[in-house]
Amino acid sequence: MTAMTFQAAKQGFFDRAKVKNAVDAGTRRVLSRFGAFVRTRARTSIRKKKGTSPPGSPPYSHVGLLRKFILFAYDPTRKSVVIGPTLIRAESQAPRLLEHGGEAVRRTKTKTRRLRYRPRPFMGPAFEAEQQQLPALWKNSVR
Repeated sequence: MTAMTFQAAKQGFFDRAKVKNAVDAGTRRVLSRFGAFVRTRARTSIRKKKGTSPPGSPPYSHVGLLRKFILFAYDPTRKSVVIGPTLIRAESQAPRLLEHGGEAVRRTKTKTRRLRYRPRPFMGPAFEAEQQQLPALWKNSVR
């Protein structure tokens, strides 16, 4: 039987904090890259053209605000990434109506109109397309 000191035996075990920190750093790195890829794909799917896009395809950009304000953020408490368009005004329904479709009420000084929007998804298809690349991002992510 060989004699081993306590310190030598302790070095043979995993350092829990070090392993946990490495996994957390890898998770943050992978999910941040994934968020950037989805954001880029969603932005490039929105083309700058006149008129309206056909229902079921990404919307056309006229001013450029929708493309400009698609962002992502890593949430460290949930260890997840949030990707999508930000609202310029709190009452704005435009991103939700473009992605999923629906009805909105538009009021002017004299009239109230009910408008129906058909879905023109841009975030869902971008997420689905980039989700296939996710396993390759996880490969060797913990250092």
